[in-house]
Amino acid sequence: MIRNVGLLAHVDAGKTTTTEQMLYATGRIRTAGSVDAGTAQTDYLDVERERGISVRMATTVLPWKGCDINLVDTPGHVDFVAEVERSLQVLDGAVLIISAAEGVQAHTETLWHALRRRSLPTLLFINKTDRMGADVPAVLAEVASGLTDRAVPLDLPPAALADRLAEFDEPTLERFVQTGSVDPAFLRERLVALARAGQAFPVLTGAALRGAGIRDLLDAIVEFLPPPTATPPEAPLAGVVFKLDRDPAMGRVAYVRLYSGRLRNRDTVLNATRGEEAKVSQIRKMYARHHEDIGAIGAGDIAALCGLGAVRVGDVLLGAGAGPGASAGVLTATGGPAALIPPVDRIAEPVLSVRVHPESPADLPRLVQALQDLTDEDPLLDVQWHPEIRELQVKVMGAIQIEVLGSLLRTRFGLGARFDPPSVIYRETPTQSGEGFVAYTMPKPCWAILRFAIEPGARGSGLQYKSIVNANRLLPSYQREVEKRVPEALQQGLLGWQVTDLKVTLSDGEHHIYHTHPLDWFVATPMGIMDGLVNTGTTLLEPIYAFRITVPDDLGGKVLGDLLAMRAEFDGPVVAGGRFTVSGTMPVATSLAYPIRLASLSSGRGIINVRFDGYRPAPPDVKATRERIGVNPLDRSKYILSVRGAL
Repeated sequence: MIRNVGLLAHVDAGKTTTTEQMLYATGRIRTAGSVDAGTAQTDYLDVERERGISVRMATTVLPWKGCDINLVDTPGHVDFVAEVERSLQVLDGAVLIISAAEGVQAHTETLWHALRRRSLPTLLFINKTDRMGADVPAVLAEVASGLTDRAVPLDLPPAALADRLAEFDEPTLERFVQTGSVDPAFLRERLVALARAGQAFPVLTGAALRGAGIRDLLDAIVEFLPPPTATPPEAPLAGVVFKLDRDPAMGRVAYVRLYSGRLRNRDTVLNATRGEEAKVSQIRKMYARHHEDIGAIGAGDIAALCGLGAVRVGDVLLGAGAGPGASAGVLTATGGPAALIPPVDRIAEPVLSVRVHPESPADLPRLVQALQDLTDEDPLLDVQWHPEIRELQVKVMGAIQIEVLGSLLRTRFGLGARFDPPSVIYRETPTQSGEGFVAYTMPKPCWAILRFAIEPGARGSGLQYKSIVNANRLLPSYQREVEKRVPEALQQGLLGWQVTDLKVTLSDGEHHIYHTHPLDWFVATPMGIMDGLVNTGTTLLEPIYAFRITVPDDLGGKVLGDLLAMRAEFDGPVVAGGRFTVSGTMPVATSLAYPIRLASLSSGRGIINVRFDGYRPAPPDVKATRERIGVNPLDRSKYILSVRGAL
């Protein structure tokens, strides 16, 4: 009787308010908190209470009719979609909240597609039905046209429900054809089966601010969303860390979804990602802002673990008996216990980089450590400290995230920090196919000969690597060293940006029985890769936003003019009810300041929703290069001396 459920929504659809009312309905709190007043239980960070938005996912347990609902409340702002990304990995079902007034928005669509890629059973909760302008039939029409044609309102009478299910459910259609009618119990049974399989999506309505529809929603979670997949009690331990927190007494607290096995206080676990063992000192369940030591956790459950040391988000935990040499990747590939853990589905992509400076130069070491701690909690920050140029950089999704980072550094670490204006993160991709070659045989002792075939890949495919070299020519251990070095060698291409969307094949290689040292491949691989990129050439890729803009219809012409100036591509606009709506794509670089421009242009009456939509080749007149950090492998002599520590 467990449900692992996430609440997802576009910002301001009422998600955190819904969580508060669920806590109140289940008796976890005496009075429902308010987002506007900063008293919401799941908005526990100072910056969340100050700004009235969620920036971190929050977990809590709701008891309802004999079932424990592990509820994950996720942020709705697009800048914090990485939190949603991590939560999806550990959920068995979801509730997608849609405002009855604003309807299906751009980020709503992003979340829906992410849920469908994972085939997560999903309930739809149309909230704010008490708001001025609320239009449930219109929202249902938007759901049908933009999300799914299998949404099933739970308030349909039996005859209408039978007709609805018969459209896509063969058993319902057969029963209807055979008997001429379908009894309500059978219909409910079919809807439960379809919903738990992610093939139908029950729809509920309500007004969370007044508590309307909340108990029906809790009932629906228990009835229509599935329990965790059962595993044998004796199955080996396997779990994943999806969230980190800090406790004044216990230090770092890791939130874990357990997929198999059982864990107790004082048990030793293997962090297979880091290759370290640690003893669990306490296992907690979170109830609003309070916790309870529960002593043990079983398969399918979610809990917070203390005592795991330098754990990071995404780390895989296995039983200590897996052995110190076990790795998450190997155990996933070989069908080991880690194979039970689903991969993270990428829906977040930081497109901005920002330099960070301490208020006082003496605070630099503390600032580096603080940002590293925050990167442990949000790996997409990807903090980079470059001692060669004494530069500290982080990757972000947008301006709001930068403000939140500054607040976290101030309130949690007592550090002041200054952020430069963000710069756009471009990428490169091979223009054509070509070969890279390196013969690193001087100065002795060294011997590493490599030949790479490099060719363009499909857009969004990242790096695809393989080796076709015979083990007699190049030992498998040496080939593994090359494979590890290739992604690092592609971090800076001919223009200084990360090279992506390519296929790299190690087509030939040679070691020497006496002269070769394992570190030779560390030196040689970047030289061979860069030689290949010179031969293929590279094309600049720019990040793209998908957008939807809605303004009063008299401003439509000005908006279209702005879009053309930003190199946007868009569909024909729609004018209805005095509102002008246009959707399309536009480069991130040309549109960073447009939300401010739109607010000024429309006196606050315009709405813009954007989401990352991938990378595409930049026009020839767009030039963007990044200064290389470190010595370029193309400068062979200087590079070898640099890597050998002789410069």
